[in-house]
Amino acid sequence: MKVPLSLPSNGPVRRFVRREWGPLLLAVRYALSTQRWRAVPMTLGAVALTSLFQVVQNQPWGFRPVQLIGSVKAEDALWISLLRTPLSLFVPALDLPVWGALAQLLLVFGVAEICIGRRHTLLIAYAATLAGTMYARVGIALGPDSVLGLPASDAKMVDTGPSAAVVGLAVYVCWRYRAYWTAGVVVASMVGEVLVKDNLAGKEHLAAIVAVGVLCWITTVRQKRRRARAGQGRRTGSLSGAPPIKS
Repeated sequence: MKVPLSLPSNGPVRRFVRREWGPLLLAVRYALSTQRWRAVPMTLGAVALTSLFQVVQNQPWGFRPVQLIGSVKAEDALWISLLRTPLSLFVPALDLPVWGALAQLLLVFGVAEICIGRRHTLLIAYAATLAGTMYARVGIALGPDSVLGLPASDAKMVDTGPSAAVVGLAVYVCWRYRAYWTAGVVVASMVGEVLVKDNLAGKEHLAAIVAVGVLCWITTVRQKRRRARAGQGRRTGSLSGAPPIKS
């Protein structure tokens, strides 16, 4: 079912908005208008869980339990980090305002859940987070003298939490819906973050973008091969006299 987009086609700005965000806005508006909050149950759960972790970790008795189940550091054993990674997405950073993390989760996770589905949203989110986690270990092993290296002190720093997942999902959704300018702005802002403030979080964001870029490339290659096989099958069917098969 197609829902008309109420954006006039006159004017370069409106044409750009229609071309860049039109399909994305249509998908989100249609889902919210037909299902309302039932369209994003996973996102609402993620926001609620992040809020809960924020409240608990700020209690005198709650900081240690939250760190034990959701804090990922490069100095920890790899198997411990892998066990904590799923919940680390929902543990907000202590030095940043929690409302920023909640707004990012609500917006980016919500759009992703509507546009690419819950399973793909979780897959991309965890892939981006895991890429940042693994990069921290590799960067510390390379050392500060390497371009991609990190100082040994970063081993004691907590990973990015939900921000790497948010960045990765934003880039992936923009790629899927051909909002290439928006994806470019996200990538450029992350590069600028590293140039202005060269810290572990910024470099983990770039690692998440690289991981998502590899997933986009793999998806593109698979789609091209699938289309090539479908075209070859149609040509084979027409040469044999059999009617073409529609998939």
